[in-house]
Parts: sequence; C-alpha cells; structure tokens
Amino acid sequence: MRGLIAALGAALFWASVAAAHEVRPAIGDMTVADGSVTLEVTLSAEPIVAGVDLVGVSDTNDTAQAEQIDALRALDPDGLAQRIRADAARIAGMIDITSGDVAVPLNLDSVAVGPVGNVDLPRDTTLTFTGSLPPGAQSLRVTWPAAFGALILRQQGGDAGFTGYLDNGAPSAEIALDGGGQDSAAGTLLAYIPVGFDHTLPKGLDHILFVLGLFFLSTQIVPLLWQVSAFTLAHTVTLALGAMGWVTVPAAIVEPLIAASIVFVAIENILSDGLSRWRPVFVFLFGLLHGLGFASVLGEFGLPEGQFLPALIGFNLGVELGQLTVIALAFLLLLVALRVGENETTPRTGQVFYVVLALGLIALGWLMNGPRFVAVMGAGAPVFLWPLAMVSLFCVLAATRVDQLGAYRTYVAIPASVGIALVGSYWFVERVFL
Repeated sequence: MRGLIAALGAALFWASVAAAHEVRPAIGDMTVADGSVTLEVTLSAEPIVAGVDLVGVSDTNDTAQAEQIDALRALDPDGLAQRIRADAARIAGMIDITSGDVAVPLNLDSVAVGPVGNVDLPRDTTLTFTGSLPPGAQSLRVTWPAAFGALILRQQGGDAGFTGYLDNGAPSAEIALDGGGQDSAAGTLLAYIPVGFDHTLPKGLDHILFVLGLFFLSTQIVPLLWQVSAFTLAHTVTLALGAMGWVTVPAAIVEPLIAASIVFVAIENILSDGLSRWRPVFVFLFGLLHGLGFASVLGEFGLPEGQFLPALIGFNLGVELGQLTVIALAFLLLLVALRVGENETTPRTGQVFYVVLALGLIALGWLMNGPRFVAVMGAGAPVFLWPLAMVSLFCVLAATRVDQLGAYRTYVAIPASVGIALVGSYWFVERVFL
C-alpha cells in the first residue's frame, strides 16, 4: 500500500513537468551586398505578434497568451501577414544591428506566411529585413532580442561565413562582411558541446526520463553500463545519419515513439528486477529513435557546411555529457539510500538525511523560482526540484522499511518508474491525439 501511495505521488509530481516542445529557434540568413544588409528570418511569428516574451518558454501553451496564439495560427496567411505588417516597426526595432558604433536600422520588406495547419503546432513565417550600411563598414554585430527566443544566424556569401547561436539577448561576435568568421575545427567542436548538453539537460526532458528509466532498473553498475552503451551507440548512428540527411523520419512518427520507449523501459522496471537478455536490444532500438529526435533538433541549427563533422561530433559529445550528468546526479541523490540498503549507513541517518533534503529542495524550489531561473533552465525551479524532493521522501520510506526485502526497489525504484511511465503515456497521447 505504501508503495502504491508513493507511486501515485510520483505520478502527480512528475506529470507536472510534462510539456510539448513548441518553441523552436528562429533561423536567420544574413547577406551583405551593394551597401546594404539583408536578414531573412524563418520563425514562428504568432508568439511575437501576440507580444509573448519567450525567455525561458518551451511551450507557448504555458503562456497567458496561449489562446491568442492559437487564434493567430488559425488566421489565413494574408490575415497573419497583415497583422505582422501592422506591427513591423516594433518587430524590426527590436533587432539590433550595429557596424562599429553606428546602428543599422532595419525595415521589414516582405512577409511570407505558411499555410494554416494544426493550430496546436507552430507554422513557419519568413520575414525579410533590410538596412543600409554606413560608408566604409567592414563588420557587423547582431543582437537578437531575448523576447523572440533563440536565433541560429548564418552568414551567406563570401568564404567561411559566420554561423552562431544567439540566445538570451547576447550579441554575436564581430562578423566580417567579407566572411572569414567561421570557427576552426576545434573551435566549432567546442562551441557545439554546450549546445548538445543544453538540449539534453535541461531541455531534453523526454531523453532525461528515458535515461532515468535505464538507471532505475538496477543499482548494479553492469546492467547500467550495458544499457547506456547500447543507447549511446544507437543514437550516435541515427544522429549522424539524420544530420547528413540520409535518414529522415517525420517528427509526427518519431516523437510518439520516443514517448512509447519511455513507457516501455519504465514498465519493464516495474515488472522485472534485473537485466534481461532482450533489454539491451530494445534499448538499442529505442536509441535509434532518440537519435532521430536529436537529429531533428540539430537540423534546426543548420550545421556549418565547412565544419560539419566537428559540429556533429561536438553536439554528440554534449549529448553524452548531458546523459552522464543525469546519471551522476541520480546516483548522488540516491547514494545514502543505497548505503542504507547495504547496511553501510544506519536507517536513522538515512531518514534524517532525506527528510532534511526533501525540505531543502522544496524550499529551494520556492525561493529560486523566478525569471532568471526560467531563462537559464527553461522552466521554473519547482519543475526540477520538487520531483527530487518527492524521490527523497521515497528514500525516507525505503530507510524506514530497510528490514523488508527489496525496500529500495519497492519504495524508490518502482514508484519512480510509475511516475516516468505515466508522464511518457501522457506525452504519447498528447503527441498522437492532442
């Protein structure tokens, strides 16, 4: 009964973190010719027209303007284009381009809106801005407004043009107008490591839950190594194939299957207390799906043509570091509970430790919650810290019932897996039917 109550608690807490990934980075192509700069940006225009501040937002359904955004998505292309042109001065004025100390004002020249589709999903709109360069301009610096989300900026024309990821209102590096601003192979590799890490932790919640599902199968290192190795090999293969364009599977197929993979590993954790001969095979197959998911993210960035391989390797290394960080944090959280189960720490010590930890995590979730945390992590502090507090309370139960055979599995691993399975089930239904 206590295990069932704990499982239901996990479901309630972990379901609160379920969200679709609807906010995508804009992609901007910048060209300089005949004394003027042209910036062609493909983005989701509806949140911008609705006046949404996208800092820290991963799903526009979580904003106060969600209904307004859906209404704008239902507008025909001409209707939305008129709304954008009516707001052109504000939109163009928020994009900051400078040459030295001289500002380069932009004008919105053209608007191309995609057809009406599923109003729950973003559609692409292409905005073309132009501005006159000051005489003798040799370089530019671009600052994309934080309220518009992230921008992948690509310099067109010239040799080895600049490619960069602009987020949180940070300006670009100085961009030489004749090109030559492309990073070296080592620089590109290092630049894409944090991008891959960021899209695993904290932004890749579905991948985080899958890795945690692998972790909760067993406290033994060998089963974990088998699973992580199979998962890493598989998603590395499809990430590379997808990034090169050799394998393309629609997100409408991949995303529900990724959710189903989370449910599968979590349910198997509940039904089995050890590594079966087929588990690594299934993990490998699911890893192929997750690699396609990462490839779709990477495709949004538009890898630099001249440094494709270093960027791909850097992104994949970032993904791996993100996965290892998730496992390390989970291990640190449960270390005392595991030591109690091995009679290396007293049950009383475990109870006190996890009660204090749970209260501390709840307090931190309350105190740290705010725009700055959201801007860095992509969601509020409670989303990350309160589920950890719930797991800590599970560990209190495990320490209290340590004399019961399989206390850790009964009161920690199974409830956590139930929570993971329910979140994955919600995502599956959402991605297929909602």
